[in-house]
Amino acid sequence: MSDESRQYRTAAVIPAAGRGVRLGPGTPKALRALNGTPMLIHAVRAMAASRAVSLVVVVAPPDGAPEVKRLLDTYALPERTDYLVVPGGDTRQESVRLGLDALPENIGIVLVHDAARPLVPVETVDAVVQAVRDGAPAVVPALPLADTVKEIEPAAQGEPEPVVSTPERGRLRAVQTPQGFDRHTLVRAHDTVAVAGEGATDDAGMVEQLGAPVVVVQGHEEAFKVTRPLDLVLAEAVLARRRANDGF
Repeated sequence: MSDESRQYRTAAVIPAAGRGVRLGPGTPKALRALNGTPMLIHAVRAMAASRAVSLVVVVAPPDGAPEVKRLLDTYALPERTDYLVVPGGDTRQESVRLGLDALPENIGIVLVHDAARPLVPVETVDAVVQAVRDGAPAVVPALPLADTVKEIEPAAQGEPEPVVSTPERGRLRAVQTPQGFDRHTLVRAHDTVAVAGEGATDDAGMVEQLGAPVVVVQGHEEAFKVTRPLDLVLAEAVLARRRANDGF
């Protein structure tokens, strides 16, 4: 395989080891059903929908890899894409690193995608990959903010919190996934940024700590994160609209 083709081979890593406590007790968030299909399967299909993605690595709960592997085997997935399930760690940062460690040598571009963003359109995935191919070491899809944002001084729970400043909204973006990286840049970030507390939740932020440039491409309103019960309602509505419009 030539150096050029190796540079452009792309894998997606999906950390799916979290419990998703904000959606309530029980099944891990990534395995919650959305239109009768686990969110994780929707997220895997979203990555595999891109012809640029040749491998999807799902990072399962530490003791749940066999269950997740059975789950992937149960559902129809695009046959042109390879799939791999590996056990994760105690934090998202550790899980992403374990996913990186499982990648074959011929992968040059890595996407890191939240299992809780099951509806990201393929156009967004392709835009992220293309920006990395064009030379950006790190790429994030993002949207302008609809709301004014206030920086506050935290107070005790239930107490009013003083406003410190109002950042200029036009310079702010709400970041989504998949985030895309030159593989060597992302590995260097994971080698450099130590796991502290619950670990990093934003891989692009880790790259920023290296001093490497991170660029933004246009995100999509349907790439929202399913975190709370109301998000499940919105996601079901999006899927219903897709079925009506596209026969999805």
